[in-house]
Amino acid sequence: MPEALRRKAEQVSQIIQELAVEVKKGVPVMVEGKKDKIALRKLAVKGNIICVKNCRKSLADIVYEIGEKGYKEVILLMDFDRRGKEWTKKLNEHLERAKIKSNMRFWRILHGLVGRELKDVEGLPTYMVNLQKRIGNS
Repeated sequence: MPEALRRKAEQVSQIIQELAVEVKKGVPVMVEGKKDKIALRKLAVKGNIICVKNCRKSLADIVYEIGEKGYKEVILLMDFDRRGKEWTKKLNEHLERAKIKSNMRFWRILHGLVGRELKDVEGLPTYMVNLQKRIGNS
């Protein structure tokens, strides 16, 4: 069990580091809300993080603004619950119409690793701390 937890912690940490590198290179990441943005900052993801909920703009307007800024690619990192999956699908459709690549690689990998245990992006920092504690206690 401890080895499996250690492996999972390493994989989650690795994908977050890869995400941080992409965002630092200038690829914006889209999250649902402000708490998700704060969580990514805690995980050392620096760069453009765009919140799509509660911003008083439609998805189409948000995608239009992304296109206006000249972005050719956006990383989608919505929550791992049903609503997050719906937002991901809708955003992907809007981005495709705008000819902007939607990168869902990070979402897919994280969902596969933590989707059963975690429902949202904002919980990632706490999840990582708790995972380290479980590794240390075993």
